[in-house]
Amino acid sequence: MRLQRLGPGGRPAEVLRALHTRARQMLLPAPAALIGQWFGAAAVIAPHLHTQPVAPPAAFSSGHPDRPPAPGDPLIGGGWIGYLGYPDGVGRLPAAAGGWTDSVLRLDTDGCWWYETLTDTPCPPDVAAAALDPHTEPGHWAMRWTPPDRASHHHNVEACKDAIRAGEVYQSCICTQFTGQITGRPADFFADGIDRTHPTRAAYLQGPWGAVASLSPELYLARHGTTVTSSPIKGTLPLTADPAALRVSAKDVAENVMIVDLVRNDLGRLAVTGTVTVTDLLRVRPAPGVWHLVSTVQAQIPTATTSAELFEASFPPASVTGCPKTRARQLISGWEPQPRGVYCGTVGMSSPLAGLELNVAIRTVEFTPTGGAVLGVGGGITIDSDPAAEWQECLDKARSIIDLTPTRAPALTPRP
Repeated sequence: MRLQRLGPGGRPAEVLRALHTRARQMLLPAPAALIGQWFGAAAVIAPHLHTQPVAPPAAFSSGHPDRPPAPGDPLIGGGWIGYLGYPDGVGRLPAAAGGWTDSVLRLDTDGCWWYETLTDTPCPPDVAAAALDPHTEPGHWAMRWTPPDRASHHHNVEACKDAIRAGEVYQSCICTQFTGQITGRPADFFADGIDRTHPTRAAYLQGPWGAVASLSPELYLARHGTTVTSSPIKGTLPLTADPAALRVSAKDVAENVMIVDLVRNDLGRLAVTGTVTVTDLLRVRPAPGVWHLVSTVQAQIPTATTSAELFEASFPPASVTGCPKTRARQLISGWEPQPRGVYCGTVGMSSPLAGLELNVAIRTVEFTPTGGAVLGVGGGITIDSDPAAEWQECLDKARSIIDLTPTRAPALTPRP
């Protein structure tokens, strides 16, 4: 194994663009990236990643850390990067896809780039150059979006409230979809997205099957040793509103607390008895375009617990389903005519050294190989929900993505 300090360099978006240029020139697969807050780093980028569809049970199954790294060892080194889609039928992309990397670039929180590898190979000079002195200009892209059907969403919200009155569920997440077509590279769309919106759990990967650009603010699951953490988001206001209003909103607080209880139940299926705790409740945090209520649940699990067992106990994420989860998922499949696809699933990484970290794939655009794009949006419905307000919440959540425009390359200054 090798840990190599490179030094201060480019922003993650610049480095990702430079690595894409390198991959094209060398006929390598495209890079993959985790940007924001991942494994204690500001960015984790695989210089290139051969991704392919996999059966859902095989996603993130590369194991978990058996020991803490020794001094001088990589913190992450490598691992499996990919996604697992929401399990509600056949979507536009494969149900799961990803690939293994032996090396990554890691940007620490002090702005220094490191090269880490599970092998003994030093950092290739062109990879180091991409991290330290990226010179790739922003690529041009354009997106045409078609909004979802408001009347259909209104109907589904009312149907959910009827189910709540009938005692079938307490809450359910009702979603809809923007559809679009991109001209240009999805990677440039993602790079501009992270530069403009600064999401905490952003992720990007692509392959012959398509691409996933996730600008998510939400942690689904982190597993480090025997500690498992989940930070569900429920409760939303636009950034123009007073964030203090979230804590006094009976609807938003109830929405969050019900999902916290669901996460406690999910993790409790595996946890050591007595170790499930709520370490943070109803924290108001900013996200692209909105304020959210965020809570955190933590538990201790047996050392031998596998990733497959974690998924069996807790997937799909609680915040995108409802209470009780099984009945909510059954009803959702009847209310939403299109499969959610990657949206409401998860994107992330399983590392044999660093553990497992996964986002909730919200604020996530999936791209087909022909440039088709889908952006899912939704929200939690309680008995106090107003259909018009729920529709506006969908628009508020989508706006930071729908309104994205490409970064223009700087104009060249004529020589004197």
